[in-house]
Amino acid sequence: MQTSDANAATIETTGTSEDVLDRTWQSPPGFPGWFLHVNHRSIGKRFIATAFLFLLIGGVEALVMRLQLSRPGNTLLSPDLYNQFFTMHGTTMMFFFAVPVMEGFAIYLTPLMIGARDMAFPRLNAFGYYVYLIAGVALYISFFLGMAPDAGWFAYVPLSTKEYSPGMRMDVWATMITFIELSALVAAVELIVTILKLRAPGMSLHRMPLFIWAILVVSFMIMFAMPPVMVASLMLAIDRTAGTHFFNVAAGGDALLWQHLFWFFGHPEVYIIFLPAMGMLSAVIITFSRRRVFGYTPLVLALVATGFIGFGLWVHHMYTAGLPQLGSSFFTAASMIIAIPSGTQIFCWIATLWGSRPDFRPPLLFALGFFGIFILGGLTGVMIASVPFDLQVHDTFFIVAHFHYVLIGGAVFPLLGATFYWFPKITGRMMSDRAGHWSFWLAFTGFNLAFFPMHQLGMIGMPRRVYTYIDGLGWNGLNLLATVGAFVFAAGIVVFVLDALISMRSGPIAGRNPWNADTLEWSTSSPPPNYNFREIPVIEGRYALWDATGANPHVVGLRDDRREVLVTTVLDAHPQCISILPGPSPWPLAMAASVSVAFIGMLWSMWWVPVGFALTFVAMIGWHWPRHHVRRPPWEEKERPED
Repeated sequence: MQTSDANAATIETTGTSEDVLDRTWQSPPGFPGWFLHVNHRSIGKRFIATAFLFLLIGGVEALVMRLQLSRPGNTLLSPDLYNQFFTMHGTTMMFFFAVPVMEGFAIYLTPLMIGARDMAFPRLNAFGYYVYLIAGVALYISFFLGMAPDAGWFAYVPLSTKEYSPGMRMDVWATMITFIELSALVAAVELIVTILKLRAPGMSLHRMPLFIWAILVVSFMIMFAMPPVMVASLMLAIDRTAGTHFFNVAAGGDALLWQHLFWFFGHPEVYIIFLPAMGMLSAVIITFSRRRVFGYTPLVLALVATGFIGFGLWVHHMYTAGLPQLGSSFFTAASMIIAIPSGTQIFCWIATLWGSRPDFRPPLLFALGFFGIFILGGLTGVMIASVPFDLQVHDTFFIVAHFHYVLIGGAVFPLLGATFYWFPKITGRMMSDRAGHWSFWLAFTGFNLAFFPMHQLGMIGMPRRVYTYIDGLGWNGLNLLATVGAFVFAAGIVVFVLDALISMRSGPIAGRNPWNADTLEWSTSSPPPNYNFREIPVIEGRYALWDATGANPHVVGLRDDRREVLVTTVLDAHPQCISILPGPSPWPLAMAASVSVAFIGMLWSMWWVPVGFALTFVAMIGWHWPRHHVRRPPWEEKERPED
C-alpha cells in the first residue's frame, strides 16, 4: 500500500548540513566515552562480540568435557570439577550466548531494516547490555574463585537446594539467572516498540522483512517465557537464603513445581533461539537465490504458530516424572504438531531455491548445512515426543545428540551464515570466501562426527551427566570418535573467528550492497552513518530495494541538530509524530551498577538489597529528568506568527 501524498511530502529540514546531522548522532570518542554510548549499532555490536566470546569460553568447556569422556576411567577432571564444567557450559551457551547473540543482531539490524535512525528507547538498550555484561563477568569470577554452580544448568531441586548443594555455588547461579533475564526483557520491550512504531512510511505489516517478523514473534515470546524462570530462580534463592519451602517436599513444598516453571521457560527458550535463525535463513536464501521468497504469508504464519505452540510443549521434558498419562498425551500431540510450521518453512525455502541459480557463497553453504542437521534433529524430536520411546532414552546421550542437532543445526549454522552475510554491513569489509568454505566444511564434518555417534551411545545405554565410565561397555570407540569430531568442529569455529578478526582490519572494502540484497539496510553505506538514513525512505514494496521505482520518495522533516525519529502507525506505518531521543548518557551504566549491587550483594547479606534500591532510585532520577519527548511533524504544524 502506498502512503498518501501528504504523508510522503518532502519538507525542508531545519538543520544546516549533513555534518551537523552526523555530529548530532555520533557517539563520544575515547575510553570514557565508551561508557556513554546508547546508539543501537554500538550496543548491538557489543552484544554480538560479547556473546561470541562466551561461545568460545563455553566451547573450551565442552572440549575439556569431551577429553574427559574420550576414554574410560579418565582422571583429567574430578567429579566435582566435571560438574562445574558441565553446569557452566550449559549456562553459558543457553543464557549467555544463544539468546544474547540473537538479540545483538536484532538490535543492530532492526532500525536499519525498517528505515529508522535508532531504537525507541536507546538508554534502555544500553542498560540491557550492561546488565548482561555484569552478570556474565560475575558468574565467571565465581568460577575462578571456586564458587561455580555444580547442579546442572537446569538446577533441578532438591539437588540444587541448600541440603544437597551447600555453600554459595547455586546461590550465585540463581541470582545471576534472575539478573540476566532483566537484559532479555528490556531488549524484548525495546524491539517490540521499535518494530511496531518506528517503521518507515509504507512498510505496513505485510511488507516487513521476514527477519523482522521473526524478531517480533520472539520478543513477545520473551515477554511470556522469561518471567517464569525469574520467579523460579528467585524462589530457589529465597529457599536457600531465607529458609522458605517452595520446593521442600517435607515442609509442604513441591519439587515438581521447579520443573514446571523451568521448562515453561526452557522449551520456548529453544524457539526463542531458533526463530531469529529462521529469519536469518530467509534473508540469506532470498539474496543468494536471487528470487522473491515462495510463500511469504505461510512463512509469517509459521513463525507465529511456532511462537504459540512453543508454550505448549514443556511437559515433554517431564515424561519420566510420574505425570498422568492422559495429560502427557496432550503434550505428545503438541510436540508433534509443532513440526508442521517448521516443515512449512523448510518447504518454502526449498521451493524458493528450486529452479533458481543459487550463488554458493559461504552464507548459503551454512544455510544448506542447516537443512541436513536440523531436519535430523527434528526427526529425533518427533521420536522423543512419544512417551514409550522417551522412557527408554530419557537422560541418555540420545537426548544430548538431539538437543545439539536442534540448537547447533537450527541456530549456530544459520548464525555463522548470517554473520558472514552482514559482516560487510557492520564492518565495511568482506570476509574471505576461501576461509568461509574451510570453516563450513570443518564445522559441518566435525559436528556430525561429534554428535551423530551420541545417538548410538544413548541407544546402547550411556547416561548423560556422568564424568566417567568403565571399560567393556562398548562405549569406548564412539566416545573417542565424538571427541575427535568435537575438535574438528572447534577448528571450524576458530577458522571462522580468525577470518572475522583478520577481515575487520584487512578484508576487501565492501560496497553499499555487495550481495545485491533486497532489504533496506543495504541502501546505506557500509558501515552505516551515525544517523542510518539522511532522509527517511518511503517503502514501495515488500522487497524495499528490488521494488524501488527509482523515484526515491522519502520523508524529510527531522531536525539535524537533535536526535529525532519518525513515529508511524502500527498497521500501515503512516507518519504519526516525531519523537526526540536522548543522547549519550552515563545513567544506563549507573542503573545497571545500582541494580547489580542489590542482586550480587544479596549473596552475602540482605542489607545490600535496600542499598542497591536506594542507588537505583538515584539513578532513576537522573535517567528520567524531565525533557521534551515529542513534537508534531512539520506537515501538521500550523504556521506560526512572525516575531
